[in-house]
Amino acid sequence: MTDVFGLSHKDISPVSGQAKHEQVIFCADERSGLHAIIAIYNTALGPSLGGTRFYPYGSEQAALADVLNLSRAMAYKNALAGLDLGGGKAVIIGDPTKDKSEALLRAYGRFVQSLGGRYFTACDVGTYSEDMDIVARESSYVTGRTVANGGAGDSSILTAYGVFQGMRAAAEHVHGTPTLRGRRVGVEGVGKVGHRLVDHLVEDGAEVVICDVSEQAVERVRLRHPQVEVVADQFALTGSDIDVYAPCALGGALDDETVARLRAKIVCGGANNQLAHPGVEKELADRGILYAPDYVVNSGGVIQVADEIHGFDMDRAKAKATQIYDTTLKIFATAAEDGVPPAVAADRLAERRMSEVGRIRGIWLGR
Repeated sequence: MTDVFGLSHKDISPVSGQAKHEQVIFCADERSGLHAIIAIYNTALGPSLGGTRFYPYGSEQAALADVLNLSRAMAYKNALAGLDLGGGKAVIIGDPTKDKSEALLRAYGRFVQSLGGRYFTACDVGTYSEDMDIVARESSYVTGRTVANGGAGDSSILTAYGVFQGMRAAAEHVHGTPTLRGRRVGVEGVGKVGHRLVDHLVEDGAEVVICDVSEQAVERVRLRHPQVEVVADQFALTGSDIDVYAPCALGGALDDETVARLRAKIVCGGANNQLAHPGVEKELADRGILYAPDYVVNSGGVIQVADEIHGFDMDRAKAKATQIYDTTLKIFATAAEDGVPPAVAADRLAERRMSEVGRIRGIWLGR
């Protein structure tokens, strides 16, 4: 049994160690094999929203550390995306290729429903829109459903679009023009988000270099864009002559060794939790590398699924995701003015909105 209240700083990452979560729910249904954790970081701006990750964690503690980190990040992401939503996340412990079933997903949906709207779920690693359709058969608080069922569909569409907008802002800040034309961009991970980002970059006139552990994912990109260069792995990519590094695989891509090797002057990608540990943001700044905070630029996906709560409209959602460009520029300007890394400036802006709007939402309405 994991003692969530007794975890020390050695048990979880420094980021989650700083978090003060409102609620952490352990969910189990032995017959379907469901073992899940739902974490609600805060509801200062509104009900919490975050996806469900289905992953074969090595232990319950590892799953707990991940969901605490991810739910906190969602609070900051939703705040800077201008959404009236708090931060939440869920993890299902297991191998989605073996353990996923209708019964398990419906059992999970019952637990989401039991929270009475404090948490809205959506897709994440290991879950898809079709899975959300099944979860929604037991819960009213599900987004990211298929278009056929009135949902927003694949959220990677606006996630990639938002990352591209953030990258345009970074190019504007560094080079004085909001385009990647003629720039060499290295994309690590060309899965759901990465391959769509490549589409935007190629259309904008960038030279693109990619790597991925999946040969199938690489081949899909090469068939669509034969001019794209492929390198063996992340080590080769980050050590190559690139202007922009776009981590779009799993988190923790920016560790001490990678930052020391990196030749790019901009880091802007779709992966969550890119900084391997606190202090990496300062290492990047000290080396003159501009870091576009991941939870800012990859918020297009949550903007897409959040729009579904009130009846999905792609044009409206895309217009809001376009604002990621302006938000990213504002963060760079604030960071320069305050003399801090962009990640610190982004945190401060998010915390300010959560504090100010959260206080206003506390005004008694007389009922």
